[in-house]
Amino acid sequence: MTAQTCPRQHQRTTMEIASLEPSLYTVKAVFILDNDGNRLLSKYYDTELYPSMKEQKNFEKNVFNKTHKADNEIAFVEGMTIVYKCSIDLFFYVVGSAQENELMLMAVLNCLFESLSQILRKNVERRCLLDNMDGVFLVVDEIIDGGVILESDPQQVIQKVNYRADENPLSEQSVAQHITDKLAMTSNIMQSAKEQIKWSILK
Repeated sequence: MTAQTCPRQHQRTTMEIASLEPSLYTVKAVFILDNDGNRLLSKYYDTELYPSMKEQKNFEKNVFNKTHKADNEIAFVEGMTIVYKCSIDLFFYVVGSAQENELMLMAVLNCLFESLSQILRKNVERRCLLDNMDGVFLVVDEIIDGGVILESDPQQVIQKVNYRADENPLSEQSVAQHITDKLAMTSNIMQSAKEQIKWSILK
């Protein structure tokens, strides 16, 4: 007599197998915390994982409490695989599913850290990070897009970030110069108006 598989059991088995299959959507979240566990940057790519800000911050707090004094580089929290690295007063985290390849997540983490190290000129600490947040977000976006890993080579990331920065017609310096020119022009207009009023009164 041939054993028959129950449709419901077959469906469950299929779903379990599917959940173990590799996916392009490797990264669930990336976040950077300071040494007090406060969020400096976070990006969640799975909207169903922690849909609200409160849930995200609770998760980050839980992760920080279980990792900030540990010597490991990998943690398993709330069914998630987490790889992390600390530098002075910063903690970097990359989050994947329980079935995710830890080496893949670690490659993303190392790429993120090395890229930021170059962007921040080796000053990977809180103040320098906050002063360069635009560049930090560009780095993250060049490495991961919607949870899909785009790049794991720091040199390629830096080249792409520099290219995107060059495409921007207004750098910080040019913006500052633009504002200075506008203020000078406004000042000249005001001075000219005052002189015209003065001469009209004298007449």
